[in-house]
Amino acid sequence: MSERDNTVSEKAQRSNRVIAVVCLAFFASMVGAAYAAVPLYQLFCQVTGYGGTTQRVTQYSQTVLDREIKVRFDANTAGGLPWDFKPVQRDVTMKIGETTQISYKAKNMFSRPTSGRASFNVTPQLAGAYFMKVECFCFTDTELQPGEEMDMPVVFYVDPEIVNVPELKNVGTITLSYTFFPLAEGKPQESAATGGQLNSNTDADTEIGG
Repeated sequence: MSERDNTVSEKAQRSNRVIAVVCLAFFASMVGAAYAAVPLYQLFCQVTGYGGTTQRVTQYSQTVLDREIKVRFDANTAGGLPWDFKPVQRDVTMKIGETTQISYKAKNMFSRPTSGRASFNVTPQLAGAYFMKVECFCFTDTELQPGEEMDMPVVFYVDPEIVNVPELKNVGTITLSYTFFPLAEGKPQESAATGGQLNSNTDADTEIGG
């Protein structure tokens, strides 16, 4: 093989190595982006209220408006979690900016300990950015012993700024909805009470303007 052929071959090998390194780096960056996508999306939802995600705050509202709004409460279980999960009261009428406490109750209907974790959302979805939760049981792993019942308080208020949003200024009712999902290690095969999936649902329709 001539010297010229050797030079061409070395250049081709270097080029192939460069391409391989670039492809590997691109693949690694895509994998990293995939792992980061979920927490970044959750952070985006929490900051903006996108998708009905409520806001978490550490202090109570300093302003209470002379205007009432109704908040309705919805409860669901998913994935065969054998819990009787429901709000203690179906709705509450409160003043905008007024801090209010309500409760949900969950009871394990299965013959062994089971665990769950709750997700939540608000409708109308735009209202999520103005629904402020001071205390909540969401995103916390909860284990219930057979027959155990637990009280789950929620402390919240509706941000008075909601009246300055054109799309929400006439909203008269907001629905807060929770869904409990089983944790993998505590997921039973069937419910002791029903022999299958057990759901506790409330009416989740949202009323606008009244």
